[in-house]
Amino acid sequence: MSAETFTTAMFLITAVIAAGVLINAVFPVVYTMASTFQSATHESDQRLRTDFRIVTSVANSTYVNVWMKNTGSQIIPNTDILRSDVFAGPTGDYGRISDWTFTIFDLNGNNNWDPGETLQISARPSIMPSSGNPVYFQFILPDGIWRSTEFNVG
Repeated sequence: MSAETFTTAMFLITAVIAAGVLINAVFPVVYTMASTFQSATHESDQRLRTDFRIVTSVANSTYVNVWMKNTGSQIIPNTDILRSDVFAGPTGDYGRISDWTFTIFDLNGNNNWDPGETLQISARPSIMPSSGNPVYFQFILPDGIWRSTEFNVG
């Protein structure tokens, strides 16, 4: 009976040690996965709440002007607009524009692109198509949300 008690005690000690090792190995992985999932969920939520639409556009032989409306529920900070990418030029031959400015038609004076407010982008592509030919425009926020349009030079 003593040998049986000793064997049972050894199995019990081994099981407790194995459970401890398993918990120490699995818990950090579960914690990291939960943190990653939470971060991805937050990012998805931000992207779903951020939306804008191109409402009108006009171009001449030098400039492209595009007006966009923030139709989402997310405030887009002025700093995000400054870090955005603008592409414009002849359809099929457009490029990233470094010479562009923006104006927020700021209804509340906070210098951010709030829901319901309009943003105007004025860009000067290095190559512009002649009057009546199509021009391409694309605006990309730092989080990857983008809108594009194609219209004719006036």
